[in-house]
Amino acid sequence: MGAALRRIQVGSALSAFGLGFTVPYLYVYVAQVRDLGAGTAGVVLAVFAMAALAVLPFTGRAVDRRGPLPVLIAAAGAAAAGAAALGVADSVTTAVLSAAVLGAGTAVMQPALATMLVRCSSPTTRTRAFAMQFFLQNLGLGIGGLVGGQLVDVDRPSSFTLLFLIEAAMFVVLGAVAVTVRLPHSPLLAETRPVGEGAPKTGLRTLLSHRAMVQLCVLGFVIFFACYGQFESGLAAYGTEAAGIEPSTLGIALAANTAVIVAAQFVVLRLVERRRRSRVIAWVGLIWAFAWIVAGYAGLGHGSQTMATAAMVSTYALFGLGEAMLSPTVAPLVADLAPEPMVGRYNSAFALVKQLALAVGPAVGGPMGASAHGPYIVTFVLFSLGITALALRLGRQLSPEQDRPSLLHTPSRVVAVSVPDREPVAAPAAVR
Repeated sequence: MGAALRRIQVGSALSAFGLGFTVPYLYVYVAQVRDLGAGTAGVVLAVFAMAALAVLPFTGRAVDRRGPLPVLIAAAGAAAAGAAALGVADSVTTAVLSAAVLGAGTAVMQPALATMLVRCSSPTTRTRAFAMQFFLQNLGLGIGGLVGGQLVDVDRPSSFTLLFLIEAAMFVVLGAVAVTVRLPHSPLLAETRPVGEGAPKTGLRTLLSHRAMVQLCVLGFVIFFACYGQFESGLAAYGTEAAGIEPSTLGIALAANTAVIVAAQFVVLRLVERRRRSRVIAWVGLIWAFAWIVAGYAGLGHGSQTMATAAMVSTYALFGLGEAMLSPTVAPLVADLAPEPMVGRYNSAFALVKQLALAVGPAVGGPMGASAHGPYIVTFVLFSLGITALALRLGRQLSPEQDRPSLLHTPSRVVAVSVPDREPVAAPAAVR
């Protein structure tokens, strides 16, 4: 990796480390430490998610018009302010407003960081760049959660204030690191506005007319709905209600998920980086379908409590294996589908789809996991098989180089279609 890419990765990891300090304890902090009640805590968590949905539709245009660097610095500043304010919030109003600012700032970081990774990598190195980011972010979240757990004390509000201040400091560090990054020059939207009939178009209609991108967004929604949207809601409720595992076991299961990602990421990368992306995603669907069947055994089988616990931990571990396979495939594919003037919009659109899935997933899965145990497992086995079907269908929309970047022996122009002075044959049809 080049110096710019290394700095981006370090800043991304440190911001994840800061998030790990507070995200697991946000509900307890608002409801018990600040004594604002469970209802307020639920509102704060909802506002945190809804703020992301509110800002992401505008983020892509800002990234394309201004560049990802100033957008990332502004987002890091907002997130730092929100985290610091939340650490001293002692009323409903201040808690809700602080959560909104924090949620908006962290949401904007995602497409900005993704676009910076695109700028600092080529199609042949992009797979490893995104895999490294996913690895470091999970490592940061895990370490942050472990360290934060040693510092918190429900009887001492100042201990939680310290956590939020550390989180704010990590966002400041991310902004400071970003200032030092020198990105390769790439034309901004203002430099590539249509001049004539042959100039590239950059509107939302262009994105929606790109069949491969639309199919990838549908696939992404199903992926995040069937996995990430269930971790702390439906699957947790199912594990405690149907499988009868102790709530503390959920922490072990999540640790197993992170451990598999950290241990398997680069082993998996060696296996998948020379294979078709669509086939790798299809395999993830099959692995997750098996994971849901294992969860079904935990809650619906007749084994011992020890077997049920082991099955639930194995379910989370299998999800981690699938996540390790997705990190070097899905995010780089979004970048490779995007025409140069719209990289920010494509990344923001996919981040918005992800956020929608994370909002809908708990709302659907939570009640089902708690009460409708059989239908819950069957539903998400089918959703996982749907991932396989959608991935294979997407593969038919991709060019050979987009589906398997290892075929590229020369610099690709998958994301550089706006350069007018190159040979037309080198530019793939990014918008179908």
